[in-house]
Amino acid sequence: MAAVEARDFPLPPLARDGILRHPEGAEGLVLFAHGSGSGKRSPRNNYVAQCLAEAGLASLLFDLLSPDEEQVRSNVFDVGLLAVRLAAASDWVSRECAETAGLRMGYFGASTGAAAALAAAALPGSQVGAIVSRGGRPDLAMRALGAVTAPTLLIVGGDDDVVVDLNREAYDALRCEKRLAVVEGASHLFEEPGTLDEVVRLAQAWFLDHLSRPSPRSP
Repeated sequence: MAAVEARDFPLPPLARDGILRHPEGAEGLVLFAHGSGSGKRSPRNNYVAQCLAEAGLASLLFDLLSPDEEQVRSNVFDVGLLAVRLAAASDWVSRECAETAGLRMGYFGASTGAAAALAAAALPGSQVGAIVSRGGRPDLAMRALGAVTAPTLLIVGGDDDVVVDLNREAYDALRCEKRLAVVEGASHLFEEPGTLDEVVRLAQAWFLDHLSRPSPRSP
């Protein structure tokens, strides 16, 4: 599939814009939750989002904190605040926006954003259908993990020793369908040749498997 156009997309609940890629006939919508020190312009997350879009999955990147809020370090690690904002954006795109309403929704979280994605998925009424964590800190949402019902894929770099251990602990705490994928030779940011492409492959397969619309029933 050809490259999918990225365009600004208003998010009234957060009073800011996101970046939407919406391929024709999209099978689902993946919302990105960024980690500390990152944002909607993250080259890595935009690369993943473009690859998902080319595979038939709409994607939306946006910032959960304003530029001023990001200057307060404690906000970056306030998983509860980030989760509530992610849930508010999710509710709006699934209910109020005609362009995205009706698409099954997934979360792609990186670093602290993975904790926010899992905490948001654990909130009552969450409709998220799948979660992927890349180099995430799911341990920061440990108390919420038992309430997550969405199928969850934890991807971590094999050379990211501390984070591998934290992901193993979080994996054990999850009670949903789950998988822990260790990408050998990858560090925390998956900067080594081929490692981010392996993240893309794993994420595409997970989201397509869990977000694709059910086939129409035979008469």
